[in-house]
Amino acid sequence: AQASPLAWRLFATEGVTSVFLAADFVTVSKSDEMDWVALKPQIFGAMMDFYASGEPVLSEESGSEELDSLVITDDDSEVVQMIKELLEMRIRPSVQEDGGDIVYRGFDDESGVVTLQMQGSCAGCPSSSVTLKAGIENMLRHYIPEVKEVRDIAADDEEMGFEVNMMDLVKTKPPKPRD
Repeated sequence: AQASPLAWRLFATEGVTSVFLAADFVTVSKSDEMDWVALKPQIFGAMMDFYASGEPVLSEESGSEELDSLVITDDDSEVVQMIKELLEMRIRPSVQEDGGDIVYRGFDDESGVVTLQMQGSCAGCPSSSVTLKAGIENMLRHYIPEVKEVRDIAADDEEMGFEVNMMDLVKTKPPKPRD
């Protein structure tokens, strides 16, 4: 949150538990005790005030930009390149439509396991496990025989609290209402 003044303002709202900033949307999650009816105006107000201030979404001290995990590199094997291409072209757009994103974490050649991390509204969403197994795993296995399974690394499993993924941040808009 310290790398993003916008995230800092949103976290100042009581009940906000996570903020996910992406290229063209912001996803805000709340604690179970809070009601969206009370939170929505506060979150919207904080966002409007922030944009009216003219502050950058990311502070100058945010450090180097994180490389998009789906960018194909020279070190990637042919299988990993195919996995990343399918994730980028066919899967990521659908996940982003729901206010989330997907991060490639690795592929084990021996076991055939692809490791991913769901982010934003997709992290912790009950239907994300169905999306992961029925959608992502089936598609990868269909096109890439070396893939045997897809596993999600929950953000809680890693030693990071709050993560802001700032790939190509250009503009943001309020998240779609979720009832």
